[in-house]
Amino acid sequence: MVQVIWLVVAVLVLFSAGYLGYSRYLSQFVELDEDRTTPAHKYDDGQEYVPSKKPVLLGHHYSSIAGGAPIVGPITAAVWWGWVPAFLWVAIGNPLFGSVHDFMSLTSSVRHEGKSIGYIIGEYVGERGKNMILWFAFLTIILVVGVFALVVALVFTAYPQTATASTVYILLALVFGVYLYQLDLPFLPGTVTFVAAVFAGVWVGVEYPIALTADAGSFAPYPEGTIVLLNSNPLPVVLGSGNLAMWIPVVMVYGFIASVLPVWVLLQPRDFLTSSLLYTGVGAVLLGVIVGTFTGAGETFAIQMEAYKGFFGDPQFTTAPLFPILFVTIACGTISGFHSLVSSGTTAKQLDKETDARLIGYGGMLGEGLLATVALVTVSLAAQTPAGSGIGLALPNFAAGGGIVINTAFGIGETIAATFMGLVLVSFLLTSTDTAVRLGRYMMEEIVGTPETQVEEAAANRYVAAGIQILPAYLLVATGSWADLWPLFGGANQTLAALALLVATLWLANWDDSKQLLSTGVPMAIMFSMTTLALLYLAFWQNLNNKLLNSEWMAEAGTLDLVATVLQIAIALVLVYMAVSLVRMGYTNIKKVRGGETVAADGGEVGDD
Repeated sequence: MVQVIWLVVAVLVLFSAGYLGYSRYLSQFVELDEDRTTPAHKYDDGQEYVPSKKPVLLGHHYSSIAGGAPIVGPITAAVWWGWVPAFLWVAIGNPLFGSVHDFMSLTSSVRHEGKSIGYIIGEYVGERGKNMILWFAFLTIILVVGVFALVVALVFTAYPQTATASTVYILLALVFGVYLYQLDLPFLPGTVTFVAAVFAGVWVGVEYPIALTADAGSFAPYPEGTIVLLNSNPLPVVLGSGNLAMWIPVVMVYGFIASVLPVWVLLQPRDFLTSSLLYTGVGAVLLGVIVGTFTGAGETFAIQMEAYKGFFGDPQFTTAPLFPILFVTIACGTISGFHSLVSSGTTAKQLDKETDARLIGYGGMLGEGLLATVALVTVSLAAQTPAGSGIGLALPNFAAGGGIVINTAFGIGETIAATFMGLVLVSFLLTSTDTAVRLGRYMMEEIVGTPETQVEEAAANRYVAAGIQILPAYLLVATGSWADLWPLFGGANQTLAALALLVATLWLANWDDSKQLLSTGVPMAIMFSMTTLALLYLAFWQNLNNKLLNSEWMAEAGTLDLVATVLQIAIALVLVYMAVSLVRMGYTNIKKVRGGETVAADGGEVGDD
């Protein structure tokens, strides 16, 4: 049997080669100059434009991009088609696609005064293109909120200990924010105290697990001593569980509240605490594999799942074709459009020196690839858990597999280790959820611009802008149709990545005729082709043919099923239309520029140096 150590070694070798070789070339290609003034210094306002030291900004950027998707995507793909296709897409795609995407999104934004990718594309193709990409990002964020709320609910139901530990973690983040920003108390003692308290929260979770209702469904039985908070479940069950159905709106309400709070209250202190969990969790598993292998773990660290389950996957979980659905199932971890919103939304405004972009942009994405590798390691070791139970129990294998590695290598109790890894997973997911809602607010504000009507004023209101994301997100996930929803999210996210690469290609084409366009253009074309095919497959085959035109499905479908299905079809087709339109605009611009014409949409500057 194959040992997981070889997955770790292969990824470390490939990622090291990518960083030492390809990222150096890209840095020279875009002419990074540590003496050129960055937007953080040029517009330093103490609020958004703030120069940050490289290690500090790397931590912020990494915790922002490394959410739950690089864990969920690889696990889902491995369970559906086997670990080999999932591993190859992460190991090869990350340094050639994802890291290039993040690096170019960051540097193009820095060269455009720290503005968003929507602003940049507007410079070259006009206001219509800018609004299209902003609406595209907004729709993608709705899917992010929906799928991450569902996954948090899955983990809370499978591991009630994690629900308690996560509650403690959020409360500690709130208190830490007051400690730092209101009481202005010393940073180092506070850091030691609150990070230790987060880890102590894992013990509290093990001792006092909580569930919202007694209806665990297929996740039963709960651990002994689980505290059940409600006597009944007023909502339709999701994936056969009333408890899971109740957790979904609770998580969404949390995302709403967290997204409208000032950043010092929760976002900043929580990101700091999350980074401590991130580094510890990823490091513990990777080091555990190495230590355990060389201290005689033997069969314990042998891969337990099939290498390849066929082109149409394991029928227990999916019948979707490997191509093109694999490439939208694994989004973050290989390449993610969401990262372009972070790179051009916050990170570019804090970059101290241009040369820092190499580590933060390219290197940060490689770090997320390591998280995806950890996810593959954990599910490959605990693959026996979801047998016959559906994807609902495959996802919590991140906790189960991580518990196996940490306990075997370091002698920590498997229950405690699994609860800790569950907290790692959930902390990423909660971070992604409320960060997504906050970015959605920013997108809506940019779409509206200066409000001129009451409707526009309402849409720009932070509470309304957050709320209009939550309702459709809930309608999408309330049916629990995971096999449809996750690829749809991945398709939207990956298409956004293709559009971010298009933005970078437009910048290069308009900057200098001598700039080659292959480094961004080839991955852009590949991602655009695969994601368009995937979205069309999901709309016409998986939803229209297999559901709305299927008399057996229609006979059993409820109102929520019908609403969710129609909504998924509409979103997929709208995304395809906008993506095709944007690529056509971009191609027209590049053709004119490389044909010798000077093009500046809406009077904007062409290129930047």
